Amino acid sequence: MIQTRKVVIVGAGHVGSHVALALIQSGDADDIVLIDVLPEKAAGQAMDLDDGISGSLCGRDACVRAGGYDDVDDADVLVMAFGRSRLPGETRLDMFDDSIRMAQEVVSHLKQHRFSGIMLSISNPADIICEYIRRQMGWPRNRCFCTGTSLETYRLLRVLSRCTGLARRSIRAFCMGEHGNSSFVVWSQVQAGGRPFTALVEKESSLAGLDLEALQTEVKRAGDIEIDGKGCTEFGIANAAHMIISAIFHDQKLLWPCSTALEGEYGEENVAAGVPCIIGKNGMEQVVEVPLSPEEQQKFHESCEIIRSFLQRAETI
Repeated sequence: MIQTRKVVIVGAGHVGSHVALALIQSGDADDIVLIDVLPEKAAGQAMDLDDGISGSLCGRDACVRAGGYDDVDDADVLVMAFGRSRLPGETRLDMFDDSIRMAQEVVSHLKQHRFSGIMLSISNPADIICEYIRRQMGWPRNRCFCTGTSLETYRLLRVLSRCTGLARRSIRAFCMGEHGNSSFVVWSQVQAGGRPFTALVEKESSLAGLDLEALQTEVKRAGDIEIDGKGCTEFGIANAAHMIISAIFHDQKLLWPCSTALEGEYGEENVAAGVPCIIGKNGMEQVVEVPLSPEEQQKFHESCEIIRSFLQRAETI
C-alpha cells in the first residue's frame, strides 16, 4: 500500500506557511493542512502555496488546503506554529501570557479529537508551550516535543563556520537549555574538522584570541537583530521543523537538539529543555546524555529552573 503522509499545521503565519513550503519543495508530505484562528488567512495561504506547486522542482504534487481540527484525527505529524511575532525588545518569555491563552484554546479543540501521531511545537516560549500542551493532553514525551535549541544551533554553526573557514557540515556543535536567553553553547562537545574546537583555539594562530563568550553572545543576539530588522524570524526555524519532520518520516535516527520532558537525564526532571536527542519514526526516541563540564552542567540547571518556574506558573492559569 502507498502511505499518504499528512501534516497538519496550526498557525498559518510566517513560520507555519514556511514549514508548509519546505514540505512542498522537499516532497516529504502528500497532504498539508493549515489551521488558523482566521480561516480566511489559512485559505489564502493554502491557495498561494498551491499556486507555487506548479513551479516546484520536487517532482510531485502535494495537496495543500485549509482545514479544521477534524483533520488531526488521521494526521501523522501535528505542528504547533500559532502565536504572535516577538516584538523588538521582548524576550520569548515575555510572550508567555498571550501564548498560554492561545495554547488553552488549541488544547480545548484537541481534547475533542483522537490524535495518535507526533506533535512538533514551535510556538514561543517554545519549551513551555510544548510541555504545557503535552501535560494537558497526557501524551508521552516521544510523541510531543519541540524544536528547542535548533535555531540557536543553526546560528552557532553559522558563526563557527565564519570563524574557522570550514563548511557548516564539517562542524559538530549544539546548544542546550531554554530556547531563549538562558541557552548556552556546549563548548566541551564542539568539534571543527574532526578536532575539539577549544583545542584549536589554543593551538591555531588564525584562531588566537577568539573570545568564546563573545561568540555565545553573538549566537544569542542573532534573533534580536532579526526581529529588529524585519519584525520576525521565519526561514531558519521553518527549516529546522522540516528537518525534524523529514527525520521522522524517513526514520533517520537523527542526532539533534530538541526540547523534551526530562526524566532524570542530566539530573533534571519535571521540566522540558533542549538536549541532544535521537529523532526517528517514533518521534523523540532517545535523550542522549553527553559529558558536560561542571560549568555547563550548572548553566543547564539554571536554564531548567527558569523553564520550570514558568511551567509552574502555567498550571495556575
